Amino acid sequence: MKITDVEILTLPDGDQAMVLAVVHTESGLHGLGEIGLRDRYLAVRGALEHLRPLLIGQDASRIEHLWQTMARNGFYPADRIVASAVAAVDVALWDLAGKRFGVPTYELLGGRVRDYVPCYAHVPGDNAPPTEFLAACRALVADGWRHLRFAPPDPVGEPGTVLRRTIERFHSARAALGHDVELIIDVHTRLRAADAVTLCREVEGARPYFVEDPLRAEGLESYRMLRSRTAVPLAAGEQLGSKWEFRRLVEEDLVDVARIDVGIAGGITEARKIAGWCETHYIDIATHVPCGPVNAAAALHLNLATSNVRVQEQTRMSARGSERAGGGQTTPEFFDIGFTSAAGRLTPSGRPGLGVEIDLAAARAAPEPRPAERSPLHRPDGTYTNW
Repeated sequence: MKITDVEILTLPDGDQAMVLAVVHTESGLHGLGEIGLRDRYLAVRGALEHLRPLLIGQDASRIEHLWQTMARNGFYPADRIVASAVAAVDVALWDLAGKRFGVPTYELLGGRVRDYVPCYAHVPGDNAPPTEFLAACRALVADGWRHLRFAPPDPVGEPGTVLRRTIERFHSARAALGHDVELIIDVHTRLRAADAVTLCREVEGARPYFVEDPLRAEGLESYRMLRSRTAVPLAAGEQLGSKWEFRRLVEEDLVDVARIDVGIAGGITEARKIAGWCETHYIDIATHVPCGPVNAAAALHLNLATSNVRVQEQTRMSARGSERAGGGQTTPEFFDIGFTSAAGRLTPSGRPGLGVEIDLAAARAAPEPRPAERSPLHRPDGTYTNW
């Protein structure tokens, strides 16, 4: 099954851009993959254009070989930009493999270890007043969600105030919702190291499901300090692009939960290796899925066939927008997502491949979005803080 083309589609998706790699073959089958790194999507698209001639004429069934070709053909190691491009092609190849054999992709990954994948929702209104925040939590729980995530309120405020409000918000949610609902704090790497220690220690007794990205990703050795000072489950990894970048977190047992993004960390091929490595260290997986339906489907198939998965992020609701969780967005009409999205879980359809279909003619006719930068986040004194 020879590859005849790698088509790159850049589609509008809310206020962002969705970039897909469509791998076409001489058999007429095509596979879909999606990049995970949207903030610099033009750079990733350039990497895809560079990889395209390496792939045309190759056998699409040689997935591992093509992964090595894309990741290692250049002299310099594949960073997050190249890894996101590799991920999109790799996922498309796994989609193609399932379609070729007429089975869901998870069957080629060893078969299902679960019937559905538990998911968590984003509580809307990170900066909402406490009463509105708790009302949003209760509404999600009433809809059936059992895993809720929120970020520190007012990320551009004074660090001490942000810390205090985050601790108060967590304890108020625990008191209001009880212990049958799992609560996740996504720090988004915004706190100072000392404040991250204080946050983790102050919420220990209220049992967070995990505290995500309490420290910046540039220096993973700092997790050794935090690990020694708190007992809360720590989660990190959504910004990492390969098993080599995960190495320190895993080998030194610095986290309890690995946040693998299939669309950034080299696709399904690389994510499986990271997940298996994590299993040997009793580290669970919580897949990072902030992007589109192809990215969500790739994570779903990985998670269906991986035993040490805790939960999957679910920011995108049904294709027609009948459901929405906080921070979520609906899927463009030219997709048929092919899996069931319900409160708190994703269930596969049994279709071949990833199960996501696209109206290529409609997608090609969609207006290409303009490149846009996120608005910078500045504290009151003008200093920069992370997104």
